[in-house]
Amino acid sequence: MRHRSDLLGTFAHHPVAANLLMLIMLLAGVFALDRLNVQFFPNFQLDFISVRVVWTGASAEDIEDGITIPLEQRLKNLDNLKKMTSTSALGVASITLEFREGSDPLLALDQTRRLVDEFRNLPSEAEKPEISQAMRYENVARLLVTGPEDPGELRELVRRFESELLARGIDKVDIAGLPEQEIAIEIPSAELERLGLSLDQIGQRVAALSKDQPAGVMGENDGARELRSLNQQRDAFGFARLSTVTEGSSRIDLGAVAEIERRPRDGETTLWVAGKPAVELSLRRAENGDSLKAATILEQWLAETEPTLPPQIQLQVYDESWQLIKERIMLLVINGAGGLFLVVLILYLFLTGRVSWWVAVGIPVSFMATLFILYLAGGSINMISLFALIMALGIIVDDAIVVGEDALAHHQMGEDPLLAAEGGARRMLAPVLASSLTTIAAFLPLMLVGGIIGNILFAIPLVIVSVILASVVESFFVLPGHLRHSFLHMHRVRPDSLRARLDRGFVYLRDRLFRPLATLALEYRGTTVSAALALLIIAFGLLAGGRLNFVFFPAPEAQILYANANFAAGTSRTEVDRFLHHLEQTLESTERE
Repeated sequence: MRHRSDLLGTFAHHPVAANLLMLIMLLAGVFALDRLNVQFFPNFQLDFISVRVVWTGASAEDIEDGITIPLEQRLKNLDNLKKMTSTSALGVASITLEFREGSDPLLALDQTRRLVDEFRNLPSEAEKPEISQAMRYENVARLLVTGPEDPGELRELVRRFESELLARGIDKVDIAGLPEQEIAIEIPSAELERLGLSLDQIGQRVAALSKDQPAGVMGENDGARELRSLNQQRDAFGFARLSTVTEGSSRIDLGAVAEIERRPRDGETTLWVAGKPAVELSLRRAENGDSLKAATILEQWLAETEPTLPPQIQLQVYDESWQLIKERIMLLVINGAGGLFLVVLILYLFLTGRVSWWVAVGIPVSFMATLFILYLAGGSINMISLFALIMALGIIVDDAIVVGEDALAHHQMGEDPLLAAEGGARRMLAPVLASSLTTIAAFLPLMLVGGIIGNILFAIPLVIVSVILASVVESFFVLPGHLRHSFLHMHRVRPDSLRARLDRGFVYLRDRLFRPLATLALEYRGTTVSAALALLIIAFGLLAGGRLNFVFFPAPEAQILYANANFAAGTSRTEVDRFLHHLEQTLESTERE
């Protein structure tokens, strides 16, 4: 074969081009690695909009007739609406709208708001409808705060923790176990009779005096100033100062005739751990957030905050989802390093040390180029893409092996190093491209799966296709130049060397064991085909007979145990603590067993 000055020939002949391309692929991967988000699941759009209307005190039937059904009649004509579900419960109506994939979320949200705002027949007692688009937040970790018996002190502490974590860069903090509070105003009937007022009149009086209200604009142009009346009361002391009766110089404040207190709302959930009140903070990342960066923020905050807390305040971190991502990344690194070692070891059994080394180098080079393609395609490092990268470990070196083996065989037959390296790439170009295209064709249908599952699985074919493209580039433009350099510095094999003994062992395996078996299979081709069909029938029989079960998603053993306990009304705190203590002892004994 003669040298040609096309693209393949130039990279095989030029002493710098192959190394320069390899360096570019490595640097591109480092660039992408610094900018790719690390998260649990891939990014995908949730095409859901929720409409929620609160009507305090109304029954589910009234909610259904007065709010849910009229709103459904208006919202069913929304553009690209795929599905609408609704729930009517005591005091609240909830409608969920699902739109077709590819719909403009902002346009859908604007149309929904417009139709709801145009609805004028809502009950006068109903609150303003809440319209929101579904946002996806991923869990990073959960923080359990146990502290003093005083709920007010614990509330203030938790709110401070929330503000500090949000200020440091945590995208969202959800709080559980901190009951919503209300201002309760209780007036005895005797006081109402003495004042000559009804409860409704007292309520209207309080509503009129406690509110923020705009009062217009004063001035013009640059000197204009907006006027507002800021009289909304926020605490029990403020409500106590409101006047219920004002006649001449006499005034009776609300606090003189009523009992006013801030208290938890009825039906709110409270948490208790080991007999102490507790609050759970769920730290979440937004769609464009980074789970590992959020975990670093949490660790730094804990290191700075815990030493400053009093002894009765305990912080406990659990359900750390970012640990799963970190473990998967370490699994990829360990598998990659192990695969690199095994590739070099196995290739050395059949090829020379230099050739096996340059073939193995294609693993990190192709990986880094894959990360750059993933970055350009808008992907991220997540559990699905890491799973695909682990799958691709065996695909990466296939192309380089066939190119390297063919080039080495022709060089050992006496061909010039340049012609052997270039010829190996040219001879293997068509077969490698054919095998690569068939693999790509097998994974491409996964890109056509729609819905949320399709958006999640899209990362698998994206990574596999990227790996194959990077492997093809590395095998035909980087590897030939390195093979040429290896052939130039390859020494003649001595008869007593390890390389010579391995070559003799491979020749014995090929000529004395494999060749007779292959000849026998070809001679008795009917028996060979029958044996293959018998194995295929056995495989189908195991599946049809139920001996092989089909499970779409396996259910591995969970490392976290969740338990909910509902106690009857009037259960004392002592009985609750006794039950929790017994449950802890049971779990500890089970763990020891």
